Amino acid sequence: MSQIKVLFVCMGNICRSPTAEGVFTRLVEQSGTRDRFLIDSAGTHAYHVGEEPDGRAQQTARQRGIDLSFIRARKFARNDFEMFDHILAMDQDNYAILMDACPPEYQSKVKLFLDYAPQRDEQDVPDPYYGGQNGFDHVFDLVEDASQGFYKSVIS
Repeated sequence: MSQIKVLFVCMGNICRSPTAEGVFTRLVEQSGTRDRFLIDSAGTHAYHVGEEPDGRAQQTARQRGIDLSFIRARKFARNDFEMFDHILAMDQDNYAILMDACPPEYQSKVKLFLDYAPQRDEQDVPDPYYGGQNGFDHVFDLVEDASQGFYKSVIS
């Protein structure tokens, strides 16, 4: 059985997408399906390549039992369109950037992550970088909901 390859994408790959990578990794581990997935994250911009996730994102995740310290920011690469089965953008701006760069044959792979959380009124996982702790908590809650919905959609 081939792995389901999932890539979470935000702008700098230090707040939202590494949080999603960590949350989704924990979900599949707890579900006993970790070996069925290849999970990664990336940013549409190269602002933080090689850096750890933002300390506030790491702290929020740690408080909820998730370690993000192993993740290093990277920029989305063109070959990611071919490599990954699901490319999940955190917001409409990053979705548009991805779609502008995406060859037509791979466009069906690119989705907004919150499309998998229909119970939420929001379409975008907001960037918490310039805000306070509440923003990171909110991002984590959104990511948990969308991760559950996405998992259910691909595992069945």
